[in-house]
Amino acid sequence: MERTASAVWHGNLKEGKGRISTQSGVLKDSQYSFSTRFESGAGTNPEELIAAAHAGCFTMALSNQLTIAGFPPESLETTAAVTLDRTDEGLKITKIHLKTVAKVPKADHAAFAKAAQDAKDGCPISLLFKNNTAITLDAKLA
Repeated sequence: MERTASAVWHGNLKEGKGRISTQSGVLKDSQYSFSTRFESGAGTNPEELIAAAHAGCFTMALSNQLTIAGFPPESLETTAAVTLDRTDEGLKITKIHLKTVAKVPKADHAAFAKAAQDAKDGCPISLLFKNNTAITLDAKLA
């Protein structure tokens, strides 16, 4: 399976502007710029897109882990906070914090905690960052 996205940029870093599009068309010529990344401009930025990808990936993995454990979820709500810091190596994503609230009938806390940890450790986006970014998790049953 292969998925694609594209980016176009015009101008220098601080005053330039770009557009991001995805193969599916969910993002089509979505604006991004220096101000959307480092200030509070309108549009998206790479870290926000990574946060969305990680929240989605983890939530699907958690649904799968819970179903395998015999506790199919009723609902899962996850946010991912991606932190971009300046380091000696330059700008780097230094941490990602996942926070999820789950409505899972009949699940006990131990089974839920194991499923959440397994999902965090095993989803493809987590694996992408595994060796160079701290990934933390706050998982609660509703």
